[in-house]
Amino acid sequence: MSEWRASEDDVRSLIAARHGDPFSFLGQHEVAGQIVVRAFVPNAETIIVEDLGGSPLAELPRRPGTDLFEGPIPGRRTRFGYRLHARNSGGEWRFADPYSFGAVLGETDDYLLVEGTHKQLYEKLGAHLITHGGVDGVHFAVWAPDARRVSVVGDFNDWDGRRYQMRKRVDSGIWEIFAPGLGEGVMYKYEIVGPDGVVLPLKADPFGFGSELRPSTASVVARTDHFEWSDDAFLAERGQGDPRRKPMSIYEVHMASWRKADGWRFLTYDELADQLIPYAVEMGFTHLELLPISEHPLDASWGYQPIGLFAPTRRHGEPAGFARFVDRAHQAGLGVILDWVPAHFPTDPHGLAHFDGKPLYEYADPRRGFHPDWNTAIYDFGRKEVSNFLSASALYWLDRFHVDGLRVDAVASMLYLDYSRKPGEWLPNPDGSNQNHDAVAFLQRVNQLAYGEHPGSTTIAEESTSWPGVSQPVYADGLGFGFKWNMGWMHDTLDYMSLDPVYRRFHHNKLTFGLLYAFSENFVLPISHDEVVHGKRSVLGRMPGDDWQQFANLRAYYGFMWGHPGKKLLFMGQEFAQRREWNFDAPLDWFLLDAPSHAGVKDLVRDLNRAYRDKGALHARDCEGEGFRWVVTDDRDQSVTAFLRFGEGGDPPVCVVSNFTPVPRFGYRIGLPFAGRWREVINTDAAAYGGSGIGNLGAVHAAALPSHGLPASADVILPPLATVYFEFDPKPDSKAAPR
Repeated sequence: MSEWRASEDDVRSLIAARHGDPFSFLGQHEVAGQIVVRAFVPNAETIIVEDLGGSPLAELPRRPGTDLFEGPIPGRRTRFGYRLHARNSGGEWRFADPYSFGAVLGETDDYLLVEGTHKQLYEKLGAHLITHGGVDGVHFAVWAPDARRVSVVGDFNDWDGRRYQMRKRVDSGIWEIFAPGLGEGVMYKYEIVGPDGVVLPLKADPFGFGSELRPSTASVVARTDHFEWSDDAFLAERGQGDPRRKPMSIYEVHMASWRKADGWRFLTYDELADQLIPYAVEMGFTHLELLPISEHPLDASWGYQPIGLFAPTRRHGEPAGFARFVDRAHQAGLGVILDWVPAHFPTDPHGLAHFDGKPLYEYADPRRGFHPDWNTAIYDFGRKEVSNFLSASALYWLDRFHVDGLRVDAVASMLYLDYSRKPGEWLPNPDGSNQNHDAVAFLQRVNQLAYGEHPGSTTIAEESTSWPGVSQPVYADGLGFGFKWNMGWMHDTLDYMSLDPVYRRFHHNKLTFGLLYAFSENFVLPISHDEVVHGKRSVLGRMPGDDWQQFANLRAYYGFMWGHPGKKLLFMGQEFAQRREWNFDAPLDWFLLDAPSHAGVKDLVRDLNRAYRDKGALHARDCEGEGFRWVVTDDRDQSVTAFLRFGEGGDPPVCVVSNFTPVPRFGYRIGLPFAGRWREVINTDAAAYGGSGIGNLGAVHAAALPSHGLPASADVILPPLATVYFEFDPKPDSKAAPR
C-alpha cells in the first residue's frame, strides 16, 4: 500500500461521519516529502486538482468503494492554492475545497469565550461573509464543546453531514469551517453528533443573523454589519442629558397584529415604517417598544419564546428591513426599545435545548433548568460561555441595529430560584437562600456593558417583586437597570378603576399607596399587553358603568396616569379604547375610530403626550421626590385626589386634580403654591374628547388664601369622572376671565 494513502480507520470514520478531526487528513498534507490532496466528493466520478489559474495538476484516484479521492500532486513539495474539478455523467463543476483553508479564529477568541468577556462574540460565531485566503465565502462557527462531530449542512452540500465536517478548537469547544463560494441567502443548519454517538435533530444557528419564515426553521446567511444609517443627529442627541429627566412616553406594539396587510398578511418592516412611525409621532409618543422581534417558532408566544436571539423575525422581512425601520424611526424623532428575553428559551428540537447532546445552555438540574409555568428551559447564567452568549445578544441589537434600549422580560423569574415553585421543587443555595446569584451577576454585567458601550441607551426591567435596587447603579449594589416597570401601581390603580364609584371610597389607598415608594426606583408606569389578555378584558372593558361612564372613567384614569410621577407606557389599541381583548392573530379594531367616543380617547392620549413632553413639570422630575407634592390625599368620601408636579428652573408647576365619581364638584378648594392665574391645560371631560364639557372656562384665579398647607388656593370645578390639569401662568393674560 502506498504510504500516502489514508488509513482505513480514517476513511471508515469519515464515511460514517464520526471522524473527530477531518482536517487532519482531508485537504492537502505533506506525506513522505510530497503533497497529497484528499477530497470527499459524493456524486463525483472523477476529481482533477487544478491550480488557481485553472491548469490541471493531477487526477485523484478514487478509494475503492468510497467517495474519497486522494493522491499525490507531482512536483509539489509545499502547500499551494488549488481548486477541484469534478465530473460525472450529468456534467461537471469546479469548487474550492473547504479543507484547503486554515482556521479563521484565533487563541484570543478561545480565551475570551471561556472567560466570558468577548464583547463582540457575534462577530466571531455564527455565519460571516468573509474573504479568506483570497477566496470569498462564509465562515461558520458554533460552540458545542461536548459534541463528537459538527457539520454545517444545507442545499449547498445536499444536507449531507459527511461533508463540511468542522474543525474543533479544543481550548474552547468552538467548531469552525470556511465554506468557499457561498454567499448571502444560503440556508443552513448544524448536524451534531452528541457525546453518546447519537445524531441530534438538525440545529439552527444560535448566532444566526437570519432565518426562514416559520414553520421552516433553517438559519439564513445574512449580513448585518453594512447598513447605511442616517441617524447620527438622533444618536448624538440621545447621548445628551439624563434619561430620567427626559420625557418617555412609550407606545408598546406587537408588530404582527398592530395592522395586517390585505386583512391577513404580516406588514413588512418597510410597510410598518410607512404606517406605524407616522402614527406614533402624530400621537406624541417618544418611543416605540416592540414585543420581541427575535426569531421565534410559535406565533402564540408573542415572541417571548425566542430561538434566534440575533435574528430579526422573518415574518416582516429581512434584517436590512428592520434596520431601515429603526433608521426611519430615529429620523422621525422616535426611540426604539426592544423586548429582550434572556430568562428562558423553548425546547423545540431545532433550538438550544441539549444543543450538543447534553445540557449546555440550560442548567442540568431541572430544579433550576426547567420553568414549570412556560415549559421552557432556563439559561445557566453561571456558565461563562452562556452568559457571554446572552450579553453579546444585548450588545448586538444596540450595536448593529442602533436600538435605543432593551426591556428585559421576566426578571423576577431570573432572580429567585424558587420562582413559581413549591417547596421541594427548587434547589436552594448552600446557605438555604433563594437568590440566583449567577443571574444577578449576569444582569449587572449586561447593564454595565449596555451603558458603557452605548451611552444614551437605556435598559428597563420587568420586575414584579420588591427586590431592592433594580434601577440603582451596580457600584451601589443595584442591578444597574435604568428603569423598572411599576407593576404594583398598575395592579392597584386598575383594580381601583374597575370598582363602581360608590365603592371607591373604601379603596382610596389604591390610588395613593404608590406614592409611598414612587421614588425608590426609576419607574415606568405600564399598561401593558399582559393586562388586556387571558380574560382580563381591555382597559375600557374594566371600567364600570354605562357606555358614557366607561369612557369617562377611562379618560380620567389616563389623565391621572399621565400626571402621576413615572415614565409612561401604553399598549397598542388602548389609545383609542379598544373594546375587546387583544388577539395576537388579528389586527386592532381600527374601525372603532369612526365612533366619536373612541376618537375622543385617541385625541386625549395625543394631547396628554404633548402636554407631558412640553411641560417640564410633568417629566423632568419623574424619578425625584422633589418633583411631587400631595395637595388632596385624604378625600376618600368624594374620591378626589390632587397633587402638584414641579420641574426645573423656570418650569411652571402643574396641579393634577381627579374626581373619580360621576358627581360634578363645584367650588372645590385646592391649595396652590402661587397666587395668580392657573390655566386649565387638560380637561378629560372636554366635549372634544366625548365628555360633558364641564370645566373652568380656561383658567382659575388663585388668591392668597392658605389651604392644604400652601400659601394660596382656588375654588375649582371638578367635572364628573374626570382629571383636570392646571398650569401656573407666570405672565397671565390680563384679558382672561378670572374665576
